[in-house]
Amino acid sequence: MNDGETSPETTGTSPETPATAPETPATAAETPATASRATGTPPRATEASPRATEASSRATGASREPPGPADTPPPPPQAPAPSTAPPPEAPAPPPEASVAPPAPETPLPPPAQRIAAGYAPTGPALDLGALLWDGRCLPEAQVRVPLAMLNRHGLVAGATGTGKTKTLQLIAEQLSAQGVPVFLADVKGDLSGISEPGAVNDRIRSRAAEVRQHWTPNGSPAEFYALGGQGHGVPLRATVTSFGPLLLSKVLELNQTQEQSLALIFHYADAKGLELIDLKDLRAVVAFLTSDEGRGELRGIGGLSAATAGVILRSLTAFEAQGMADFFGEPEFDTGEFLRTTGDGRGVVSVLELPAVQDRPRLFSTFLMWLLADLFHDLPEVGDLDRPKLVFFFDEAHLLFDDASKAFLESITQTVRLIRSKGVGVFFVTQTPKDVPGDVLGQLGNRIQHALRAFTPDDQKALKATVRTFPDSAYDLEEVLTGLGIGEAVVTVLGETGAPTPVAATRLRAPESLMGPADEAALDHAVRGSALYERYAQPVDRETAYEKLTAGQEERERERAAARATRTGQTQPRSGAESGPGPEPSMLEQVVASGVFRSLARSVGTQLGREITRSLFGTARRRR
Repeated sequence: MNDGETSPETTGTSPETPATAPETPATAAETPATASRATGTPPRATEASPRATEASSRATGASREPPGPADTPPPPPQAPAPSTAPPPEAPAPPPEASVAPPAPETPLPPPAQRIAAGYAPTGPALDLGALLWDGRCLPEAQVRVPLAMLNRHGLVAGATGTGKTKTLQLIAEQLSAQGVPVFLADVKGDLSGISEPGAVNDRIRSRAAEVRQHWTPNGSPAEFYALGGQGHGVPLRATVTSFGPLLLSKVLELNQTQEQSLALIFHYADAKGLELIDLKDLRAVVAFLTSDEGRGELRGIGGLSAATAGVILRSLTAFEAQGMADFFGEPEFDTGEFLRTTGDGRGVVSVLELPAVQDRPRLFSTFLMWLLADLFHDLPEVGDLDRPKLVFFFDEAHLLFDDASKAFLESITQTVRLIRSKGVGVFFVTQTPKDVPGDVLGQLGNRIQHALRAFTPDDQKALKATVRTFPDSAYDLEEVLTGLGIGEAVVTVLGETGAPTPVAATRLRAPESLMGPADEAALDHAVRGSALYERYAQPVDRETAYEKLTAGQEERERERAAARATRTGQTQPRSGAESGPGPEPSMLEQVVASGVFRSLARSVGTQLGREITRSLFGTARRRR
């Protein structure tokens, strides 16, 4: 008779241990079926029963003890003999029926071995996650990016909701830990949590176990900025002179002809030493150059038509009406602040908070380009370093390229190509690689592509175009890219030798900082406690082009009134030496003789008549 038939007869006896012991192996024998359901494989019920029976019989035999004293009633022939000895410990379940410790690492499939070999750098590196192959996550095959290759630029792309922001956070916190400063544009307001330790939950535990990550909550040193002080952060401003005509034309949505006319206006202001600090300075110069007094100033270099000047003035007025005037002015932000490290060697993460202006994407994307251009022409050449001096993440990059002029695109391409040798890496963040012009895309050596959707014919075209931008791969990339989950991506980077690594589908690690916005009160406290807040918080309005031209106009009005009075004889009688009215001075003589001209000459000093030099984007050069 088998064990299942004897258990009813033994339940009534006082020693219950022999009756319950056989049940332990049977319960444990169900584990393989449960595990098979977890992995998506149908359970093999026909095989479980013989193994369970064999395990049960072995366990029963192991638990039998020698017969007890003589007065003990004999047990039924089909049941184990009871014993007065202490009940034995439960037997160890057999290997095939227990939850065993983790098995030794199995050899990787040959294709996975070849991929993993490309992501095993010998120097400092960033840990992205674990390789995905044939539907399985292989934690023994870690995907790592050499730190020295991050100044070769990169692209983080993917559909909305696929985890691009968390990828930025993961890379940024590791860069900071290795002493590399980072700049992040926080469009949605959910990157401010990078300054605070993360909160563990079941999803983080599961992801850390899957990719073999030793997850520890940890925040990074961070500085928060806000464009023009709109939002939570140290105010970030630029002067109009420094911003330059090319970027300003992009913001004002001017066409090519109007862009060229604006460049003439800047040329005149630079040559005359007229500093354009804010928008009212620019408006005053435009008004002067279209007035009777200033119309001839640009005649020799093409002139400024009244119609074009009218468009520019209307664009400036509309721009100010949207509350944009606060972004231009002084004190101008020094982009060298982005290169700071802390006393313990960690890189400072500079977070530009943009939720307050996220409905004006053309503005903030162009401001990001100004920051990058300012860094470009102020930083020295350093060649190849073992780690970048700064990594700059350019979020919503497609907004930068929409409706961009040819000159603008050429400037972007040249900046990206040349800034590498100054130790700066640039990562563009967008939805598909086709959002980035081909000349720029060709400069991006590191690629992290999250999932793409193919719901429409346009989506399918974008998917095929994305696949063509990757090296030849062992994967069916069209299938993989549409099947990736949240926090998974297809990766290819530059290895330590500079050659592209094999394409690797990757399950990414979880960031160790808070994945979400920081508390607003804590954020405001951090901003006001920053050493930079006192330096940049209060705007400064000193005498600039507007004040000088306004004063000049008033002076000219007084001189014209005096000239009219002279002609009508309403002035005091002339002395005997002055026998009659002399010729009326020319406008040039009036301006040169005016007090405002002399004041202007004194104020600009040696800059008078010396043109401000400008870089690729027409941004003004300045000494640090």
